[in-house]
Parts: sequence; structure tokens; C-alpha cells
Amino acid sequence: MDCALPAGRYITFVMNPLLYPYVIKQDSQLDFHEFSDQISSFAFGYTPLSHCDIPGLEDEIQRGFQLLKGENLDSTLEAVSANLMQVLRQDHLGAGSWRTSNLYEFCDSIMFETIALTMFGKPPGASYRGDIQALREDFHKFDDMFPLLVARVPVRLLGKTKAIRDKFHKYFLPQRMKAWSNGMRFTQTRMELFDGCDSMKDTDKAAHHFAMMWASVANTIPAIFWNLYGVMSDPSAMAAIREEMRDVLGLSEDQVNRPDTDLTLTREQLDKLVCMESTISESLRLSTSSVTLRLATEDTKIQLDERRWFNVRKGDMVAMFPQTLHMDPEVYGDPETYKFDRFVKDGKKKTDFYKGGQKLKYFLLPFGYGSSRCPGQYMATYLMKLLLCVLLLHFDFLVDPGQSTPPLDTSRAGLGTLPPSSDISFRYRLRTRPPH
Repeated sequence: MDCALPAGRYITFVMNPLLYPYVIKQDSQLDFHEFSDQISSFAFGYTPLSHCDIPGLEDEIQRGFQLLKGENLDSTLEAVSANLMQVLRQDHLGAGSWRTSNLYEFCDSIMFETIALTMFGKPPGASYRGDIQALREDFHKFDDMFPLLVARVPVRLLGKTKAIRDKFHKYFLPQRMKAWSNGMRFTQTRMELFDGCDSMKDTDKAAHHFAMMWASVANTIPAIFWNLYGVMSDPSAMAAIREEMRDVLGLSEDQVNRPDTDLTLTREQLDKLVCMESTISESLRLSTSSVTLRLATEDTKIQLDERRWFNVRKGDMVAMFPQTLHMDPEVYGDPETYKFDRFVKDGKKKTDFYKGGQKLKYFLLPFGYGSSRCPGQYMATYLMKLLLCVLLLHFDFLVDPGQSTPPLDTSRAGLGTLPPSSDISFRYRLRTRPPH
């Protein structure tokens, strides 16, 4: 463990992953939501929930995240499949000749629109595609400034950032969103919850929706980039995943090679893709850089064992930085090397990782833990699996030769999945149907 004293507030850093369980079980004394509310409200421009005079609002918001788990995701996966295929048909399911693109831009253009359509639905009017492209450009301009907003730099000092944020507030105003069609149940439930809060300003409601858009996109797209890049760059990974897809999904050649047909995969099918999940876990291990902070709501004694403990004063913080775990050579041999099958063993998920001869309870934490765990973790994982299935079923991919793996963009360290510092050029084409 180590301590730091930024801005007059002690932060205790827990560096040993064997001690993580002792911190995690203190959720009632080490609060995440107040700290998160302060950051999110400042960044996205809404009144902090702690300042709202609406009884139970924060609890209702937290309960709504249950819609991002389990069987509640079944209809969402159907919508993702349909929206993804719609986006691919518009731009990519044309002639079968080789096409050249940049991988991050490819992932971003496909998934921004797919996620927006799935979460919020489609606005009326013929100008939707132009609007979504303008929205994507503004989103990335805002996201470039997000680390400074987290550092509480006033938005007025960040150039056009406030004007862009105001655009999103107007875009997500309740009266506009009510005209949109086929949004996911999670978003509809939030809209109904906010509509019942008469004292909540419309711009605050819009800012909450903007925050959810950021949460669903900002880390998902770089995660998809690293996953797809890892698989494309490793012929063994590509072959293993294609074989697993054939075995698990049992799709006919007609189903695989008909771009006019939506491909719907169930949670049960996606859950069986353990080799594919291993590639996702490995790419997240190599690319995530989150700092998880907890605020002590009272003087707290954290017991480590019968003879060891440490004290945290009310108002001070406890932090964990899982990237040090993810890159620990004692836990992960040759940790800087991508190994697509690192998290699979004998056809099942591998969960036995060790530190100091002891099995780790928490060995991979790309989505956080406990009360600060990303509520969209399961949706994000299914989304990555679904996208990889669709892309590998429909396309052949080749990374252009002579390129090295781009380094991580560390300007976003501490905020989740790090994007690449530069893009990767690649080629893709529709897979050809074998002759009958």
C-alpha cells in the first residue's frame, strides 16, 4: 500500500491484488456514488443528484441498471443485430472486392451509429444519417476534453466544449426524444422516471441521457478496436474463433453468406463462445487503465487479517489501479504479449491465476468492481461478441504489412479503455460463398 496527499486529501493506494477483497467488502463505508456524481454532473452539466430534492431518485436510477443484465438483454441483442446489419448494409455489404480502411475509424463509424440507434432509437426525418455523423464528430470533440473535465477544469476554459455540450442537451431534450422510435427499454424506463420528476429541469434530463451515451460509447469503441486488431493480427486466434463459431452457432452457409438477412444470436449462444471471450478479456487486460476511487463516509478500519489493518479517515479515499495487476508478470506470464487463449483452459473459462502462491479472487478488473463496476459490463461484452461474430461471418480481413502495434494513448489514463495513439490500415472484403 502507499499514500498520497493531493489537494489536502489522503488517498491510500492498495497495490497488492490479494488485498482487493478486503477493500471491496467495505462498500458500505467506502462510497463510490457520491464521488461519481460529483464528476459526472460537472462534466455533463446537470445538477448533482445529491443536490436534488427528489426523494429516491438516485436509488431508482441504480435500480434501472438491472435492465442491462440477464434476460432483460434478450430484446436488446435483437435490436443490436438489426441495427448493426442496417449500418453494415448502408456502407459495407456491397461488392466483394478488397476495400481499404483505417481500423479505428471503421469500428467507430459502425459502432457509434449502432449503439445510438439501439439505446435511443431513430429520430424521424430523412436527415438522420447526416445528423448522426455530425453528432459523432461533436462527440469526439467533447470526449477529447473529457480528461480535463474530470480534472475539474471549468468548461468555459475549454474552447467550444460548452457549446458542444449544449448541443447535446438540445439533442436529448425530452420533447425530442418522445418522437424517436425503437429505443431500448432501459432508456424508455429512464425517460419515464425523469418525466415523473416535475422539479427536474429538461436540460438536466437531457444531460443524464448524454452521460449515458458517453458511458456506452467512449470505452466500448476502443475496446472493440483492440479486440478486432488482436484477432486480425494473430492467424491462430482468427482460426480458433472461426472454428468455435462453426461448432457453437451451427449456421448454414446460406445463413452466413446472406447479407440481406439479419443474424440473431442468443445470449445462450454467445455465452458458449469461450475462446472469443478469452480474446476480449486479453485485449481488455492489455488496454484498460482505470483508477477506482472510494470515499470514506466515516472513519473506517479495514481489516486485512488477524494482525493487519489500516485506517481511513472520513473524507479520505481508497484507490485501486488494476492495470498494475493486469501487467504483473507473476500473475500473467509475459504480460506485454497478446495471447488470445490466455483466459481459456480445456474448453472452459480459465479462472485460476495466482500471486505469491495464492489464488486470486479478483484477477481481471477491466470494468471496475463492487458498487463502481460498470453497469453496462454484460451488454458491452455481448456487444463485442456479437460484432465479432457478424464481422467474421461476413468478411475476410488483412492487416496491411509493415505496421507495428500502436502504443496506447495515455492521455486518458485512469478513465477506462485507452485508444490507440495512431490508427491501423487494413483491408476487408465480403467472404465468398463456396460453390454448391
